[in-house]
Amino acid sequence: MFLGDVIVPLDIWQADRDSLQNKNGKLGVQLEPDQHPSEIADDLEKFDVVAINFPSFMDGRGYSYAKILRDQYGYKGEIRAVGDIMRDQLFYLQRCGFNAFEIKNGKNIEEEIKGLDDFSETYQVSADQKVPLYRRR
Repeated sequence: MFLGDVIVPLDIWQADRDSLQNKNGKLGVQLEPDQHPSEIADDLEKFDVVAINFPSFMDGRGYSYAKILRDQYGYKGEIRAVGDIMRDQLFYLQRCGFNAFEIKNGKNIEEEIKGLDDFSETYQVSADQKVPLYRRR
């Protein structure tokens, strides 16, 4: 039995979908790099949060997964980056559709969060800016 707010791995969601849907509290699912968002597309309205794990700084599949969740599936809920997340990634994660970030233990949250404002303008369109710079003038 699950109590309170939980984020469960995809395999737990797939195995215990019925009991998880009937629990009290918020529900989230966590995707690993080898678990494509298409695996939860039909269930997205059931999730308050989709957490996407970055087990390594060098694995960028999570960026694409957030963009797919926002643009292809229209997911409006929280998309949280978890795992090996660094300050210099935050700006780009936000651009792809992430709106929550799990900061590593031992890091200064106030310093890390400044990474969201590393750049004042963007040229390309993305999840957070639908109009290119040349059209914003």
